[in-house]
Amino acid sequence: MKIGIEAQRLFRSHKHGMDIVALELIRALQILDTQNEYFIFVKSDSDNTCLNETSNFHIIEVPGKNYVFWEQIMLPIYAQKYGVEVLHCTSNTSPMFMSTPLILTLHDVIFMEKTTEKNTSSNYQKFGNLYRKWLVPKVVRKCKSIVTISEVEKNNISKSLDLSNDEITVVHNGVSGRFGIKPSIETIYKVRKQLSLDSDFFLFLGNVEPRKNVNNTVKAFVAFAEINAEVKLVITGIKPSFVADILYEIGKISYLNRFVFAGFVAENVLLTLYAEAKVFLYPSLREGFGLPILEAMTFGTPVVTSNISAMPEVAGDAAFLVNPFSIKEITNAMTIAYKNDALRNEKIALGYLRPNMFTWQKTAEKMLNIYKGRSPEVLAI
Repeated sequence: MKIGIEAQRLFRSHKHGMDIVALELIRALQILDTQNEYFIFVKSDSDNTCLNETSNFHIIEVPGKNYVFWEQIMLPIYAQKYGVEVLHCTSNTSPMFMSTPLILTLHDVIFMEKTTEKNTSSNYQKFGNLYRKWLVPKVVRKCKSIVTISEVEKNNISKSLDLSNDEITVVHNGVSGRFGIKPSIETIYKVRKQLSLDSDFFLFLGNVEPRKNVNNTVKAFVAFAEINAEVKLVITGIKPSFVADILYEIGKISYLNRFVFAGFVAENVLLTLYAEAKVFLYPSLREGFGLPILEAMTFGTPVVTSNISAMPEVAGDAAFLVNPFSIKEITNAMTIAYKNDALRNEKIALGYLRPNMFTWQKTAEKMLNIYKGRSPEVLAI
């Protein structure tokens, strides 16, 4: 069987959630399936060594600078050229017009939902959301299979797009085996020196999207920092000015030096930050899954996350669950996770077990069955 996988942004240097999911799925499929022939359709970019070809996995670089042109025009041409019998589109959208049976991974329908929060997205993100809002309701009617990443999101998709639950299959994300391996002393020293981390710190993976709840997280940490002078907060993906504006608003700009701005971090740095953080903060307002919860747990790092959306489905009873709209609750959970040894150790122990439920091998097995038109729960090979 010839299977096509759309992975347009796989080679870009700064990979985000959906790119990482696609990469890990393909790597797992390479281990699992040596029988079928795969064509991985990518766009040329700088990180072209993140995935290697094997005898039955071919990397096809498809030209086309514009995202929409690449997907709607060039991808169908190349899928037909290589004779794929099914095409898996991995990142929420797919071509409108093609005869090849389509499988769409619809990670979430956040782009369909109205919000009262200020839109801080970039122009690129705003265009992407408009494109998805226009396209997705149309293409889901044309797909052979629709896959999503959590039961919560399955219900959201069903309601937003007027689909029955039977039309949507849940295939959870997984955790890479690279997580949970303790970094070397030399690596820890290097990362700590690079970020001037000479004390305990919490970790927060930031993003300017309102759903990431940066505003409440910053305010909650300031309240924590007022009575815990020894702890800093490492934030990735956000500029200092973004946090400074929040601190000015609440009259706490003097606390800016308690924040460490790491920018975009490479995976080796992220692994070290997960391993060394005293607490991982993930009080998001809305997630399709929440993979960083599991990634932090593999290192025995206690997690503070939200009691809404997909977070409880992923975290189970292994995290400190909070109302993400309550600054006080987030602060209290930080304090307990940091200072209450009994509860902290209980969550750590449960956290070590949780990632075993979510592996990329299981993800790949289920997707392979979907490619073959079988139930995702039967044996893959």
